[in-house]
Amino acid sequence: MATSRVPAAVAALLVILRAAPALAGVRIIDGPEPTNLTVKDMIFVGWSPGAEAAVGLTQNFNAAGARTRDEDFQISCYAESRSGDKDMSLRRTRVFELVAVVEEALRATDAAPTAPTLNGTVLWAHLTAGNLQQAQSEGTVAGLAFTVSCRARI
Repeated sequence: MATSRVPAAVAALLVILRAAPALAGVRIIDGPEPTNLTVKDMIFVGWSPGAEAAVGLTQNFNAAGARTRDEDFQISCYAESRSGDKDMSLRRTRVFELVAVVEEALRATDAAPTAPTLNGTVLWAHLTAGNLQQAQSEGTVAGLAFTVSCRARI
């Protein structure tokens, strides 16, 4: 029996995002990576600037008898769009487009009925929070730190 669904959920989220047609050309990164100024659009899973943890989690018994536990966790993520120009509006719009694809990828559809469960690794997952960051450094950069919250039964 697994002591946590976090490793499986992070792996499933990476698979889902890498398979999303709307994210073709977007670099999907597992955890932190040195900044690469040549990559225009990136999504980090399990990392966000200034986040206290890659994943924060809590567990509690879900019923009397102590046979199963509920696990709630939040996966820190970060989407970034950069360009050599000075048009912040374009970068801000683009980073919200990237996060919209993540949010849509976590919704059930006829083609992906298990998407909200991260392909069966959790009971549910959804995008729950975000913080926009903007900077001008060798062009414009817009970043959106966001959280994918999950509940699992272990």
